[in-house]
Amino acid sequence: MSTLRTLLATCLMLTSGGAAWAQLPDTEADKPEGDKPAEATEAKPEEPPLTVEPCAQALPALRMPLAFMPGEVLEFDLDAMGAQAGKMTLRVQKPQDGQIPVLAQAETNSFFSKVRRVRGSATTWLNPRTLRPKRYVEDATENEMRRKVEVAFTHKDRAIKVDYQIGQRPKGQYNYTYDKDGLDVAGSIYLLRQLPLEENLSVCFDVYGVRRLWRMQGQVLKKEKVTTPLGQFDAWHLVGTAVRLDRPKQKREVHVWLSDDARRLPLAAVGTLDLGAVRATLTSVSRPGEKRQEAGPGKEEMKW
Repeated sequence: MSTLRTLLATCLMLTSGGAAWAQLPDTEADKPEGDKPAEATEAKPEEPPLTVEPCAQALPALRMPLAFMPGEVLEFDLDAMGAQAGKMTLRVQKPQDGQIPVLAQAETNSFFSKVRRVRGSATTWLNPRTLRPKRYVEDATENEMRRKVEVAFTHKDRAIKVDYQIGQRPKGQYNYTYDKDGLDVAGSIYLLRQLPLEENLSVCFDVYGVRRLWRMQGQVLKKEKVTTPLGQFDAWHLVGTAVRLDRPKQKREVHVWLSDDARRLPLAAVGTLDLGAVRATLTSVSRPGEKRQEAGPGKEEMKW
């Protein structure tokens, strides 16, 4: 299991209520397609298949203007089980072919690389009006094993086509149909920043991550005052649960804090996983026309 992918997922699934909510590590998904568990020697009574409730409603209309712009760079520290594991950077790039590209890059630090060495990137191309993705691409190397994924969204048909390859294994493909809204783990964090946040607001959408489709059910809990490495903020606290559509027993809970200002900065995301708690914390903000903000010596730990 790749812990850095867990961390990247946790932050991105701010996303999942953003990205960071559904691209969670999945050892079953990483097995070759032919790998199946041995059958039990004793027959068991069949259980009715579990299903996931559809979203009650689509996402609300986005607030404008956009809280971000080309040239914005956000840097995060990634922690696993109380130890720093690496860093992640999110960059909003110049528009291309009428889309807004957002690049996410992550890498383990030298200490954590002794456990698992990971370096990778993910890029999503977003519609500037709706912030729905047109295309999503991942390219990562984990302990010399390269993983490549190309995802195409066709919103007219609510369709998602996934082409992937792991190392030298044969190429594979998945095809999904989403319910009311279909996002990816990188782009969803930017859509989340544009929602009209208010206490008790509920959100629900489908999000692509780790070659699977997840349903994200989230809610705005309340506004809180939080202390971060960048200072003190009034922030909205969101909580959500991502459920894997083809395996509903697989669920992940995530908490997210977004600043209550025009920038709607993703201050932190905390995920509760089987291996323990993982966290992504914002440590640097660079935006065109604004003074760079970054954590200095003796920075405060995240407090809320």
